[in-house]
Amino acid sequence: MKLSYFLISTFLFLLLIACGPKYAVNKTYNLSNKEWTYADSLRFDFEIKDTLALYNLLLEVKHATDFSFQNLYTRIHTQFPDGTRLSKPVSLELADKIGTWQGDCNSKTCTLEIRIQEGAYFNKTGKYVVIVEQFMREQSIKGVQSVTLKVQETGEKRK
Repeated sequence: MKLSYFLISTFLFLLLIACGPKYAVNKTYNLSNKEWTYADSLRFDFEIKDTLALYNLLLEVKHATDFSFQNLYTRIHTQFPDGTRLSKPVSLELADKIGTWQGDCNSKTCTLEIRIQEGAYFNKTGKYVVIVEQFMREQSIKGVQSVTLKVQETGEKRK
């Protein structure tokens, strides 16, 4: 009886895990001393094999609840397999207009997953590099604990 309960529980657990989101990349950088400096460029390498697949690009930021800003300016560089590079400034809105933190917060930290792009696709197969830099007016931003890039497979194809 205990063995069959264990087997059923294990099967259900594995089924739940298998049904979760799939990622081409899901990498986290924990920032030392809980601060992000200009010198801390966060590099994410991944490979794309299917040019018809659609992806959601997400950045997850974990920051202290005493973080001094409502948003976090970043510059995101994307390097394509052929060597071309695209750079774009992106403002990550961490709080709403009245200053209430967004995301999952406790008394010390907040974690917020921000959709950078939905339904994105990659025109070429090969290795891609995404570099995320803090792009604030200050050399060092205190209170940012980690940054995660997720390239989530949607399971959909472009037409």
